[in-house]
Amino acid sequence: MIVPHIIDTAKLNEAINKYKIGSILNVANGPEGPTFNREKWKSVINTVQDYAANSSSGIPVIYGVDAIHGATYTSNSTLFPQEIGLAASWNLSLAKNMGEVTAYETRASGIPWNFSPVLDLGRTPIWSRFFETLGEDVYLTKKMGAAIVEGYQGGSKIDEKHVAACLKHYVGYGSPRSGRDRTPALIPQRTMEELHLPPFEEAIKKGALTVMINSGEVNGIPGHKNKYLITDVLKNKWGFAGFTVSDWEDFIMLHKVAQTDSSVKQGIASAINAGVDMSMVPNNPEYKKYCKLLIELVNEGAVSKDRINDAVRRILRVKHHLNLFEQPTVNYSSYTDFGSKKHIAKAYRAAAESVTLLKNTDNILPLNKNARIMVIGPSANSLSCLNGAWTHTWQGVEEKYHNNHPTIKEAIENEIGEISYFKGSIMSMENGDEVDLPSQDLKAAVNACKNHDVAIVCLGELPSTERPGDIYSLDMALEQRNIIKQLSKTGIPIVLVLVEGRPKIINDIEPLSAAVLQAYLPGDQGGRAVSDILFGKVNPSGKLPYTYPRHNGVVMHYDHKQSELINGNTWQNDFFNPQWEFAHGLSYTTFEYSELSLNKKNLYSNDKDSIVVSVSITNTGKREGKESVQLYINDHYATISPSLKKLIAFDKISLLPSEKKTLTFSIRNEDLMFYGADNTWQSEEGSFSVIIKDLKSTFNLKND
Repeated sequence: MIVPHIIDTAKLNEAINKYKIGSILNVANGPEGPTFNREKWKSVINTVQDYAANSSSGIPVIYGVDAIHGATYTSNSTLFPQEIGLAASWNLSLAKNMGEVTAYETRASGIPWNFSPVLDLGRTPIWSRFFETLGEDVYLTKKMGAAIVEGYQGGSKIDEKHVAACLKHYVGYGSPRSGRDRTPALIPQRTMEELHLPPFEEAIKKGALTVMINSGEVNGIPGHKNKYLITDVLKNKWGFAGFTVSDWEDFIMLHKVAQTDSSVKQGIASAINAGVDMSMVPNNPEYKKYCKLLIELVNEGAVSKDRINDAVRRILRVKHHLNLFEQPTVNYSSYTDFGSKKHIAKAYRAAAESVTLLKNTDNILPLNKNARIMVIGPSANSLSCLNGAWTHTWQGVEEKYHNNHPTIKEAIENEIGEISYFKGSIMSMENGDEVDLPSQDLKAAVNACKNHDVAIVCLGELPSTERPGDIYSLDMALEQRNIIKQLSKTGIPIVLVLVEGRPKIINDIEPLSAAVLQAYLPGDQGGRAVSDILFGKVNPSGKLPYTYPRHNGVVMHYDHKQSELINGNTWQNDFFNPQWEFAHGLSYTTFEYSELSLNKKNLYSNDKDSIVVSVSITNTGKREGKESVQLYINDHYATISPSLKKLIAFDKISLLPSEKKTLTFSIRNEDLMFYGADNTWQSEEGSFSVIIKDLKSTFNLKND
């Protein structure tokens, strides 16, 4: 494309007819902005497909885009929370809803292929793409990810309201040793099998049609030349019949960055032979060189015709599943629900169920609407902060491209009328880290505290992703923390609202705050959702999908081991001391857990046997509330050191005041298995605990 966004038809004709390209990816930048309206997308997609239809092959092009929390490159689309917030809802139906609406509105733009969901685990919070994950737990990621895929694709036959999912980034991309994007990871085989592979396998079982390969390297092997993971595991072991696609220019990066291949040509051979089916060569004229080099490799026998035929079959198979041969373009007028109130309501519910109440001293929340409210902080009046990156622009920082929905400040004003508003600080990046600038109105805000009943302080971070989002520290910016410190000296009660894609360290200001809300990156409806929770129109039900660290240098996960608890200073088992634990989240009501029972005490290690676990939950408060009930197990002893607990099931329920519900879960032998010393999955005889909230019961696993 050229600026303004007009297709150069001569170049398009050359690409399709001379170089036989079969896919086009994403959208360019320019003075019109990177976001097209639907009419513009119609012009682009129809032009591309017209040229493809009139080519010698007549094979339609597959067009892909990053629509990771809504149709992010189409104006006036419906935007949901980013995946980290979606995971905090612990609600599979909301994950599926996000997938369905995103698919509908992406397809309404004529685009049939979506580079989503991210199934990397969120275990490295300093990593710039942490917010794109579904959190630190493999089971939560596995189930939420599969629900998103189901929403995107809609079943085995993909109709005109659904898209092909693209799982990313296969595999281990989210665990860089340095915390920086696209840098090396060291992942033992056991960790790979138990944590990183299962979410992808589950999504493949759900029928996911495409997979994007990890841009980094694992154990010294770049993702794009890891034949074991791509061909042996993904394609042969799991039976994946769709196609794999490289990430941005990553065939070239094997030569330029990974330095495992002495030329671009050799890098192309390595990746294709490893099992990558499609190369994302995004720019003109680089793709021409790539095409010529690939033909040379085939003619020289360095890449076999069988490998090329296999890749072509896989790509054609996906195009067939998308019905592109019969219907390469869509009937744009049939998408009457695009940006509709119905879709917005689903995005609002996802945001409302994701926001997590972390602290509520003396039940300061919900607030009285008649209170004199001060709103302050750099994330209080920004849709960019609510949405994060991959929102109309790659980095998401430009407010002018965002939809017309209320910020937190504006939503509060809409709810209660006049408030006092101060910036407090100005977000800034300096030398690759967040270093906010002081705002001149902070002194005025401090002086105004005596005339206000409560201060709502909205802190957070600038939108960013990939390498531009690399930072050196998890510390919340000093100038932002200074807002809390200065206001606290006046004695005004402080409600801290965190608008952030990763947990920032706040151990010095959390004690100064009476209440803390974690909003994550809640999307366009986040302002309304936060306001409605602050004033009690919505009862918060989100729970952390990660462990919130207390200190910058200590990042432990909930499934830690006994050895990690030992404190060398006290010799007590108290070293695990996060700011808040995984799955923590408060409500405006209270829940009582009781009557934990198992239908039997012995489970036999065969495929048919199971133990049924039941537990009762009662709403003991005065208002309706939602609760995510989680079942963990603990293997008392094993030949591979066991975690102290592991999530194996959850369910989210709604309870009226005084209402009681009994839930049942099943435990099977497969839930107790681990990757053993002989590199096979196995379970061992012994005792296990079932843990639900503060209740425990034990059972024994026995061989047949």
